[in-house]
Parts: sequence; structure tokens; C-alpha cells
Amino acid sequence: MADKQYVYAVARIRSKELSLLSGAFLEQLTAAKSYDECIQLLTEKGWGDDSTKDAEAILAAERRKTWGLISELVEDMSVFDVFLYANDYHNLKAAIKEVRMGHEYPGIYIDQGTVDVKLIHDAIENREFQNLPETMRVPAEEAYKALLHTQDGQLCDIIIDRAALEAIYHAGKSSGNEFLKLYAELTVAAADIKTAVRASRTGKDRAFLEQALAPCDTLDTVRLTQAAIEGVDAIGIYLESTTYADAVEELRRSPSAFERWCDNLMIRKIKPQQYSPFGLGPLAAYILARENEIKSVRIVLSGKLNHLPEESIRERVREMYV
Repeated sequence: MADKQYVYAVARIRSKELSLLSGAFLEQLTAAKSYDECIQLLTEKGWGDDSTKDAEAILAAERRKTWGLISELVEDMSVFDVFLYANDYHNLKAAIKEVRMGHEYPGIYIDQGTVDVKLIHDAIENREFQNLPETMRVPAEEAYKALLHTQDGQLCDIIIDRAALEAIYHAGKSSGNEFLKLYAELTVAAADIKTAVRASRTGKDRAFLEQALAPCDTLDTVRLTQAAIEGVDAIGIYLESTTYADAVEELRRSPSAFERWCDNLMIRKIKPQQYSPFGLGPLAAYILARENEIKSVRIVLSGKLNHLPEESIRERVREMYV
């Protein structure tokens, strides 16, 4: 579909952007005296529905609204599969562990995805890996066997997590859209850096890192692996020679500070899409903006439930798109 065929869709998105949460509203939410007051503020903004005051239910409802809107505007939803592959592979991971444990775990699956949850579960339960999409078959079988033979849940996770990153990266690269390419690049690079830091702090070896890190253009995974083996400081020194040099200070502060930096970088990169009159970019940016505000609202609500100080919550809240 040519870019100009999205003109109407972009016009609709422009009107919806007016209801996106602002930084000022997130500050108001953070300053609220209680969890219940937060829920009231969100309700007044039209978040959730009248049936529940549960945080996760409200956030799930907002995610459904986002994808419901996009499905109304775009005939071929596959152009946005790059945003949903993480959910597919999460569900694959959940199915493997659920089948292996022999118990059902309510709420373990994510609704939004490109592959039906029942198909994934049945394929794992019946060992019919060929029924999965082609890119999921090999990692599904490898992860299942790894969990079966080693009881190592972490090994199962890294097999599927890397496969998810590779699926995202391939989708972004092959999309022909510069915005989606950027999203894929930043997603994989951020995941690799976080994995390298965790692996370094827990003393993982080279074999683990080589299996866990997914290739991308902006990082040299060989050098990142060596740096992780040498220590977290070595990771920082390596990153100072990359496009992620500004992240080093945040990385040294804490993992959560680095994650916030990554999310804020993504928001800064997508903000120019507010001024694009057509194309996939504004629609994709709106999806990411909604995911970003849902994440920030979750951080605030979780902080209120756990009685965290305002400043602690404020440090974790992401920048807003508008």
C-alpha cells in the first residue's frame, strides 16, 4: 500500500493524539495521594471501562483500544507485526513452561499477537512443532527439549528471547520502512546491552553470551561479548565507542535507569512523526506512544500499590510523546 493511501488513517491518528497522556498528567498521577486517586484520575481520562478498577485490567483494555483503532484504519495489519512478535514469543515461552509443568496458569498469555494462543499451546502439547509459523519451529523445539532434558528455565528463555529478537529485526529490516527499521534496530540493541550487563553481573560465560546476543548493525556482538566477560565497566568503555555512548552513565546508575533511557530514546526518535502527513510512520509512532504511556502508568500504579516515594516513581516514569 502506497504511503498516500494512509492519509485518512493519519488524519484519524492526529485526532487521537489529542487524548494521549501528557507529561503534566503523568506528574499529576505521580503526585496523587493514593492508588485509588490514580484510578480515579485515569477513569476521568476515559481509561479502562466501568467494570473494573484493577490496574492490569485497565491497561489491557487500553491496549485493546489501541489495536482496535489500528485495525479499523489499516486493511493489512501485517505491516505492524514487528510490534507483536514479542507477544508471540512470550506466549511460546509460556506454553512450553505450562505444558512442562502440567498446570494451567490463568493470565499467563498475552492477547495481542500474530499467532493464535491455542495453536501455540496445542503445537507444544502435541509436539507438533511443524504447526507453528516457520520462524518459531526450530526455537520452539530447541527450547522445549532444553527444558525437558536440563530443567534449565533460563536456557529455555534465552533460546526463545533471541528468536524473538531475530524475528523483530528481520521484520523491521525487510519492511522497506525507515521507521520500522529504526524500531527493530533500537529494540535489539537495547536488549543485547541489557543481556550483556545481566550476564556480566552474574558471571555468565562466553557460550551463554554467544547464544543470547542477537546481531544488529549498531553493535559488534563479538566485542560486546568480550566486554561482558571482562566486566560491567568494560561494557561501558565499549559502548562509549558506539551510538549508545550517552547511555553509559545511566547504565552505571542502575538497570532501570538504562531501560528508561532506551524507552526515552525511542520516544525522541519517533516524535518527528507528529509532523508527517502520511505514511506508516505516524501510525507506528502512535502505537509506540500508547505502549509507552501504558508502561508509565503501570510504573506509577505499581509504585502507589507498593507505597514507593514520589521521587522514586518519578525517576522511572518515561517521557511522553506529546
